[in-house]
Amino acid sequence: QVHLVESGGGLVQAGGSLRLSCAASGSIFRINAMAWYRQAPGKQRDLVAAITSAGSTNYADSVKGRFTISSDNAEKTVSLQMNNLKPEDTAVYFCKFVVRTIANYVIDYWGEGTPVTVSS
Repeated sequence: QVHLVESGGGLVQAGGSLRLSCAASGSIFRINAMAWYRQAPGKQRDLVAAITSAGSTNYADSVKGRFTISSDNAEKTVSLQMNNLKPEDTAVYFCKFVVRTIANYVIDYWGEGTPVTVSS
């Protein structure tokens, strides 16, 4: 069983920075990709940034140039450095691991979320 735990959320003023981290525990055969999503109150969960096991990254247009995703496959961690935060970045942030099992199944694992609040 794989368990993801996020940390680093909190309250910050507009223009400030936060760094989110997500660590996985449990047995993982292979990580295909890791990602961060966010969900604001009353809205759907949206992709913020993703990184493949090869290091390719993808960002939502709204965070390009402000957020940076990084990962360590061996340590089973993924981080999101968020700079120049805006009130519209306020949301609960979730990490996701896309994992390939030894039987060649692909499974998505989600963390429970960490809240980020940006005050104006």
